[in-house]
Amino acid sequence: MAKAITPPFHPIIYVRGYAMTPGEIAATVAEPYMGFNLGSTKVRQTWDGKVSRHIFESPLVRLMKEYDYRDIYANGTEIVGRIPSRSLVIYRYYEIADTDLGTGKALSIKEAAKGLRELIHSIREQVCGDEKPSRESFRVHLVAHSMGGLVCRCLLQNDDIRTAEDRRMVGRVFTYATPHNGIETLGFNVPSVLELWDINNFNRKEMAKYLGLPPKSDRVDSLAGKFDPDRFFCFVGTNHRDYEVALGIARRLANEMSDGLVRIENATVQGSPRSFAFRSHSGPYGVVNSEEGYQNLVRFLFGDVRVDGILDVHQLPLPPTVQKAHDKGTKIRASYYLEATVAPRGAFTFRLSERRRDTFCAMLRKFDELVPSKNSKDKPHSPVLFSAFLDSSRITSGNSIVFSVDLAVSTTGYEIDDVLFLKKHIEGEYLYRNTLAVKATRNRDQWSIRYALTDKEWSEEAGTLAVQTDEGFVIPITSEKGFRADLRLRVSKQTAD
Repeated sequence: MAKAITPPFHPIIYVRGYAMTPGEIAATVAEPYMGFNLGSTKVRQTWDGKVSRHIFESPLVRLMKEYDYRDIYANGTEIVGRIPSRSLVIYRYYEIADTDLGTGKALSIKEAAKGLRELIHSIREQVCGDEKPSRESFRVHLVAHSMGGLVCRCLLQNDDIRTAEDRRMVGRVFTYATPHNGIETLGFNVPSVLELWDINNFNRKEMAKYLGLPPKSDRVDSLAGKFDPDRFFCFVGTNHRDYEVALGIARRLANEMSDGLVRIENATVQGSPRSFAFRSHSGPYGVVNSEEGYQNLVRFLFGDVRVDGILDVHQLPLPPTVQKAHDKGTKIRASYYLEATVAPRGAFTFRLSERRRDTFCAMLRKFDELVPSKNSKDKPHSPVLFSAFLDSSRITSGNSIVFSVDLAVSTTGYEIDDVLFLKKHIEGEYLYRNTLAVKATRNRDQWSIRYALTDKEWSEEAGTLAVQTDEGFVIPITSEKGFRADLRLRVSKQTAD
């Protein structure tokens, strides 16, 4: 009899990303773990390229060491008999594309998705056998890099491939650097006619076909109601500098605000939780072989708390000279950078999410998007700054989950009558900047939040009790310049899938 399945510790299937040339395919197939075993020893600490030594063993090794997962290899091949629920499975869909082990012809996305479906059913047989209770509670977690995330989405979204039962067997999905809205070069989506090495897999028209979306979709980053976006996490790289594939040509084509291949704006699905890290698409500073990616992965799969941070802006002050021009009826234009970095207490080597202006990944919003005029019919857009998954079993002191939020708001500059205002304004001047220490405490099913603004008080102090409303816990954010906003925290318990 198999060991009892203990949610959320279900089998994990890793689906690797795109291999372009025959040489890359051969190298991929020659690895038993297809990249999930790659670690790193170097971290780009800052945007200026300083390197710090940090040993990250790899997601595979860490899952084995910390969560008792095991691979399914024995005696030179995959185990064909019973396997434990805490199994790590590598979906080896590229083997058929290798001239030594297969036909030499790569599978299409749809064919790869069908193979993934068959693999899930096979794993269920190996884990559960004919035990009905185990079969009913069986789930797998899908973890995918780059194009692998599109294979997962094809399985979940294409009605010609999956059934309701197939979708039910997928617990959660975690994607690293997946081009959910395609790949762009120099601002243009890759053409559908570019069939060489299946590059057209990243063309939006082709993606709409295999994802089961309307053929004229402007964007293809929607799950279209086929899978709960709250169970689909997107990990986004923001370091384009260190992506060296194709001699750095891809990096130059993708440019800033990308991981060197995938644009930041194209690396998420609509409505999903996501986090951002100064990591490149792959390589020594890549997303998969990163402490940041791993910490988000295990907290999303196994954590029990989710915190969403939303910024409700009430007042965006203007510099005195600009305000004077505005009062005279002069047309003023301005956009704002919203920066947010989140880290749990005790995290010295990683951040759960990091959106910063100096790494070209800060959130950018126009004035009217944040604070519409009194005559405007538009409602203010309150941006979600972060979605952080936390694990109460990792509490290091007391009974509270403690994390920090580095929050900053600045402007790109001001235009007065379509002319950039440079006479008195200093570039990069902040309207607000502070670090908040947040303490979330649960008493049965009730939460309380206390916070400390660390420019005025120590983070270890009790702090101020946040006001709870129907829409979350409210932390007032103000500056002496006149900036006024609320950081609204939505705290929810994550149930085991």
